[in-house]
Amino acid sequence: MLNEEPEVTIEEQMASALNILSYEIHDDAVGAGWWDDGEDKYVLATKLMLVVSEVAEAMEGLRKDSWDDHLSERKMVEVEVADALIRLLDFAGTLDMDIGGAVMAKLEYNRNRLDHKQETRQAAGGKQF
Repeated sequence: MLNEEPEVTIEEQMASALNILSYEIHDDAVGAGWWDDGEDKYVLATKLMLVVSEVAEAMEGLRKDSWDDHLSERKMVEVEVADALIRLLDFAGTLDMDIGGAVMAKLEYNRNRLDHKQETRQAAGGKQF
């Protein structure tokens, strides 16, 4: 039929959802004054380092196996990972990134990477812990 909508893949839906979430988070952050200092490279670098601090807090929550102080029904590690994700999506929204498309492309690329295959990771010199 001529009026049929093209089928949207689940990957396209997920990419779109991530982009929408990124822009919503960024709009909230702007409204709350988190970007009043501008968007120069030093502010952007600081914002990326704040992601690192959230990951460090997640590590502390994992290490202590503690509950979050603010969302007491959730583990600290879960809340801090959410904070890191929120900061990353805010950052992506600031720079008008197609973060959803990039995530989907990177997932597909990683599925086929030789150095991401279990046997390669476990080999001598592989990406094992």
